[in-house]
Amino acid sequence: MLRALSDDALQDLIQEDAPYGDMTTLGLGLGDMPGRVVMAARQPMTVCGTEEAARLFELYGATATVIAPSGKHVLGGAELISAHGRAATLLLVWKVAQTLMEYASGISSEVARIVTELRAAGHAQPLACTRKTFPGTRALAVKAVLSGGGIMHRMGLSETMLLFPEHRVFLDVSTDDMVGRLRKYQPEKRLVVEVGSMQEALAMATSCADVLQLERFTPEAVRQCKVALHTSHLHPTLAVAGGVNASNAVAYAEAGADILVSSAPYHAPPRDVEVRFSRDV
Repeated sequence: MLRALSDDALQDLIQEDAPYGDMTTLGLGLGDMPGRVVMAARQPMTVCGTEEAARLFELYGATATVIAPSGKHVLGGAELISAHGRAATLLLVWKVAQTLMEYASGISSEVARIVTELRAAGHAQPLACTRKTFPGTRALAVKAVLSGGGIMHRMGLSETMLLFPEHRVFLDVSTDDMVGRLRKYQPEKRLVVEVGSMQEALAMATSCADVLQLERFTPEAVRQCKVALHTSHLHPTLAVAGGVNASNAVAYAEAGADILVSSAPYHAPPRDVEVRFSRDV
């Protein structure tokens, strides 16, 4: 899988951690001693970030190998990457590389868990993760979602049109007029509208919204909404959002949601990565 972070972005991570060098390594005079480091999974995980971690070592003069590429499911003990080179490089980079893989693999593993549960229950609906990543981490978060088998719901405001209630606060016009303005502005784009009730869903579907984002509907409310829309001969795509996670994803799929929208994977605990150093002789 391609790297999510450029060389400049990766070097910024090291600059943040060691803007004036590694004081301990410098003080011990370890710089030119040859060494090797292996990073391995401490627990089962869906791997993400190994390409970035390996490149970090390479940028500072080491030779690195990706053993488990992003997207691979591994068991505890499986080796992820290895690197060898000067001790100064290995000691400068290892913690940043380890932490990057731990957080990214936490996201990808949670996405994979939810997707696996959906497929095991016989459901093909996609898990679409939101843009609600921690600021500054979106590129890596997107890679983690894709590595886990999910898709992106929306990567930014410039990508799609999503009409929120917050937009409608500033408009004293009909739903037809709101939808019409957006259709005229970007006629080739699908229009997504967030709704918070059955009445809003029916109104926006009648105005020909392509996708209804059902905000904080219960699974039963989703089921009722789908029946009401079909009874009215309205067939928008239904995306459920707000509180979707591993505990209820299957229930939403069974209720008839077409897309499951979630930010829960971004809050998953990191997956532990073990680091083993050795001296080269």
